[in-house]
Amino acid sequence: MIPAVSRYSLMWAGFLLATATALGAFGTHALKPVLPAARFESFEIGVTYQFFHALGLLGIGLLQRLYPDSHQLRWSGRLILVGLLLFSGSIYALTFGAPRFFGMVAPFGGVSLMAAWVIFVFAIIKLPKHSD
Repeated sequence: MIPAVSRYSLMWAGFLLATATALGAFGTHALKPVLPAARFESFEIGVTYQFFHALGLLGIGLLQRLYPDSHQLRWSGRLILVGLLLFSGSIYALTFGAPRFFGMVAPFGGVSLMAAWVIFVFAIIKLPKHSD
């Protein structure tokens, strides 16, 4: 049986990886020919961050299976979701014509992603040590 917290992290990771794959393909085939180069590069950055952090969330979800009571792992996963929504989400919104103030949201997403990984480090430090 998979703990609920791990199940949610793994489901979100799968969803984010699937949408990153779809967005990457959509960007390459539909957006690249019509967007200015700078806007397309920004879109690619959003997709790239989504891919890498979704893979990280996948790893967190697997660790949560082993340590379902780790509050730090739980918060690390939550902050990755928030960070991707704010960072990649604001980039996607700008790509599709959102007002420029959406660009001010991306740094908050970046801070959330960085905080997620710092908390992850503390989670790993707090995990019980196993002898080999």
